[in-house]
Amino acid sequence: MSYELKSVFASLPLMERGVAKVLGGDPKGNNFLYTNGKSVIIRNIENPAIADVYTEHPHQVIVAKYAPSGFYIASGDVSGKIRIWDTTQKEHLLKYEYQPFGGKIKDIAWTEDSKRIAVVGEGREKFGAVFLWDSGSSVGEIVGHSKIINSVDLKQTRPYRLVTGSDDACTTFLEGPPFKFKCTISDHSRFVNCVRFSPDGNRYASAGADGQIFMYDGKTGDKLGSLGGEKAHEGGIYAVSWSPDSTQLISASGDKTVKLWDVGSGTAVTTFNLGSGVLDQQLGCLWQKNHLLSVSLSGYINYLDRNNPDRPLRTIKGHSKSIQCVTVHKTDGRSTIYSGSQDGHINYWDAESGENEEFVGKGHSNLVSRMTVDESSRLVTCSMDDTVRYTDLSKREYSASDVVKMDMQPKCISVGPGGVAVTVCIGQLVLLKDKKKLFTLDSLGYEPESAAVHPGGGAVAVGGADGKVRLYSVQGNTLKDDGKVLEVQGPVTDMSYSQDGAFLAVTDEKKVITVFSVADGYTEKSQFYGHHAKVVCLSWSPDNEHFATGGMDMMVYVWTVNDSDKRIKIPDAHRLHHVSGLAWLNPNTLITTSHDACVKQWTLRI
Repeated sequence: MSYELKSVFASLPLMERGVAKVLGGDPKGNNFLYTNGKSVIIRNIENPAIADVYTEHPHQVIVAKYAPSGFYIASGDVSGKIRIWDTTQKEHLLKYEYQPFGGKIKDIAWTEDSKRIAVVGEGREKFGAVFLWDSGSSVGEIVGHSKIINSVDLKQTRPYRLVTGSDDACTTFLEGPPFKFKCTISDHSRFVNCVRFSPDGNRYASAGADGQIFMYDGKTGDKLGSLGGEKAHEGGIYAVSWSPDSTQLISASGDKTVKLWDVGSGTAVTTFNLGSGVLDQQLGCLWQKNHLLSVSLSGYINYLDRNNPDRPLRTIKGHSKSIQCVTVHKTDGRSTIYSGSQDGHINYWDAESGENEEFVGKGHSNLVSRMTVDESSRLVTCSMDDTVRYTDLSKREYSASDVVKMDMQPKCISVGPGGVAVTVCIGQLVLLKDKKKLFTLDSLGYEPESAAVHPGGGAVAVGGADGKVRLYSVQGNTLKDDGKVLEVQGPVTDMSYSQDGAFLAVTDEKKVITVFSVADGYTEKSQFYGHHAKVVCLSWSPDNEHFATGGMDMMVYVWTVNDSDKRIKIPDAHRLHHVSGLAWLNPNTLITTSHDACVKQWTLRI
């Protein structure tokens, strides 16, 4: 029994309003880089469904940049750690780790020989450092600023120059190596968000929150002028990126546009309009080969079209916040993966291509805690916004008529035949049928955590925080307690009947999974041990002989019902993040989702 990772549908960049997002480009032009949480995401620029996720920083990573050689990536996190790691091998072995200062690293730049690195950010004593990549020894001092440094760049031709931009509204110009302070330039009236040298080293640009872009001589630091006269953009500018031939650049702004500039004349050739909502603010950009990329506050990555500036060639979507639940549905032979996140978004993914979209309209306003598909091909979801929603999968549109309001916060939902659903809320069980509440059972005498409706209908199992499973039956429009109680090892975290209804599997906080045989009057069939921490999710294979569990120990196990020793162990399924959801595409393919906001597919050889 073995497994291999089949595909990764990567998370989007994690965005913050008013904060620039640095996108890293690969010198060979194949990939681009960004960060989300503790992960660095490497994506193929031609086919973004091809992705690799590096999760080795114990803290949130802010920025990652390729060395000009293309062999290494340097990534920096909120604690001030820089990790330099190999890009050529799957394992991404760590080459060096440094702590240039204590505090958030906001930008990184390499010299063209890949030997020196400059980093800047929010240090306590200093805001920047420049050092040799292989020893960490200093090759100069970054001084001259009184506040956080947001951006740094190194001239990619000799003689080397270093430029920084800061919240003190100044840029500094350094000569070297060793890098020595030459002058401070205070042309901006507000924060400087981005400084970048042209690839040929003749010029550098600085862009700020005042909506201006200034041009300077790359060798002397003398001012050459500004782009767009008075102002380059109506809003603050967060990023600029040069064309490979150094004659043009793009700028990304909070005014929800990206502009393409002709540097020689200082005029905008094209203005790309990316929307009208707050989430359409443009916080980052990258010019790589002939691709022009920008990133919106929503986390969406836009491939800009010079021939049609009001409509991107493509927009990469996905999740930027942790995924809480997942399910799979098949129509016309094609499988679709549905995932629900911490911020209420629900996305759907083509299982083959990774193409994805989110549901349209106004949906859940808070964490989506559970999802399942009923027999009428509706996605049934429950959320911390105290609602249950039924969304028609042929339309994939939210509608106000498909919402059922709960009295208490729902934690779990399970559906059965005939339009029946049972929702577990805090302190109560709610029976629903055809999008209506039929019956509420409260004053239970225990706290319900999870429920499962038998695929044949009629029976409902409810797991409690007291480590017991109680059986109920649906009688007409009510739920009736059968008086039968099953014992498990600890507070129940999840439970599910096998798809043929033969078994009931229950996971608990005491790291155990217990399987009961339904036909034998729910006698305990076997217990499964292996997880090192509480088990949080469970899913049955369509073959009814295997089931998967995920735990707080970052492990996923695939178990065989009839032989507890026959199992597949997937350690670090989502490194440093526990698995939040499991679903089966088919008996040989398992889907996992996690708080790293990624969706992964695993091929199992069972």
